[in-house]
Amino acid sequence: MPRSVQEILDHSDELASRFEAYEPAADDERDPAAYVALREAVVARSDAERSIKEAVEAARTHGYSWAFIGKVIGTSGEAARQRYGHKQDV
Repeated sequence: MPRSVQEILDHSDELASRFEAYEPAADDERDPAAYVALREAVVARSDAERSIKEAVEAARTHGYSWAFIGKVIGTSGEAARQRYGHKQDV
Protein backbone atom coordinates (compact mmCIF):
# COMPACT_ATOMS: atom_id res chain seq x y z
CA MET A 1 0.00 0.00 0.00
CA PRO A 2 1.79 3.11 -1.21
CA ARG A 3 2.11 6.01 1.20
CA SER A 4 2.78 9.62 0.63
CA VAL A 5 5.93 11.22 1.96
CA GLN A 6 3.78 13.24 4.36
CA GLU A 7 2.14 10.07 5.75
CA ILE A 8 5.55 8.53 6.32
CA LEU A 9 6.81 11.68 8.07
CA ASP A 10 3.66 11.85 10.24
CA HIS A 11 4.07 8.22 11.20
CA SER A 12 7.73 8.84 11.98
CA ASP A 13 6.79 11.75 14.27
CA GLU A 14 4.21 9.56 16.02
CA LEU A 15 6.76 6.80 16.60
CA ALA A 16 9.34 9.30 17.87
CA SER A 17 6.80 10.70 20.34
CA ARG A 18 5.91 7.24 21.58
CA PHE A 19 9.59 6.39 21.97
CA GLU A 20 10.35 9.56 23.90
CA ALA A 21 7.32 9.06 26.18
CA TYR A 22 8.13 5.43 26.93
CA GLU A 23 8.87 4.65 30.56
CA PRO A 24 9.94 1.07 31.16
CA ALA A 25 8.09 -0.80 33.88
CA ALA A 26 9.72 -3.21 36.30
CA ASP A 27 7.99 -6.06 34.44
CA ASP A 28 9.81 -5.04 31.24
CA GLU A 29 13.17 -6.11 32.62
CA ARG A 30 14.51 -9.49 31.65
CA ASP A 31 17.01 -11.57 33.52
CA PRO A 32 20.26 -11.53 31.52
CA ALA A 33 21.24 -14.84 33.12
CA ALA A 34 18.48 -16.51 31.11
CA TYR A 35 20.03 -15.18 27.88
CA VAL A 36 23.50 -16.27 28.97
CA ALA A 37 22.23 -19.77 29.81
CA LEU A 38 20.45 -20.01 26.45
CA ARG A 39 23.51 -18.83 24.54
CA GLU A 40 25.77 -21.26 26.41
CA ALA A 41 23.35 -24.11 25.63
CA VAL A 42 23.36 -23.20 21.93
CA VAL A 43 27.17 -23.15 21.87
CA ALA A 44 27.29 -26.49 23.72
CA ARG A 45 24.84 -28.00 21.23
CA SER A 46 26.96 -26.73 18.35
CA ASP A 47 30.10 -28.18 19.91
CA ALA A 48 28.35 -31.50 20.55
CA GLU A 49 27.05 -31.65 16.97
CA ARG A 50 30.54 -30.97 15.64
CA SER A 51 31.93 -33.71 17.89
CA ILE A 52 29.29 -36.18 16.71
CA LYS A 53 30.02 -35.34 13.08
CA GLU A 54 33.73 -35.96 13.60
CA ALA A 55 33.05 -39.22 15.46
CA VAL A 56 30.72 -40.40 12.68
CA GLU A 57 33.39 -39.63 10.08
CA ALA A 58 35.95 -41.60 12.11
CA ALA A 59 33.51 -44.51 12.52
CA ARG A 60 32.84 -44.60 8.79
CA THR A 61 36.59 -44.45 8.07
CA HIS A 62 37.01 -47.49 10.33
CA GLY A 63 34.28 -49.44 8.53
CA TYR A 64 31.27 -49.04 10.81
CA SER A 65 27.94 -49.29 9.02
CA TRP A 66 25.34 -46.58 8.88
CA ALA A 67 22.95 -48.96 10.67
CA PHE A 68 25.39 -49.30 13.59
CA ILE A 69 26.09 -45.56 13.71
CA GLY A 70 22.36 -44.81 13.61
CA LYS A 71 21.74 -47.20 16.49
CA VAL A 72 24.46 -45.55 18.60
CA ILE A 73 23.17 -42.01 18.00
CA GLY A 74 19.54 -43.02 18.46
CA THR A 75 18.20 -42.95 14.95
CA SER A 76 17.98 -45.17 11.90
CA GLY A 77 21.01 -45.83 9.76
CA GLU A 78 19.36 -44.05 6.84
CA ALA A 79 18.64 -40.97 8.96
CA ALA A 80 22.26 -40.96 10.18
CA ARG A 81 23.52 -41.26 6.60
CA GLN A 82 21.28 -38.42 5.44
CA ARG A 83 22.39 -36.18 8.28
CA TYR A 84 26.11 -36.97 8.45
CA GLY A 85 26.90 -38.71 5.20
CA HIS A 86 28.69 -37.40 2.18
CA LYS A 87 27.95 -38.15 -1.45
CA GLN A 88 30.78 -40.69 -1.60
CA ASP A 89 29.15 -42.68 1.26
CA VAL A 90 25.88 -43.21 -0.64
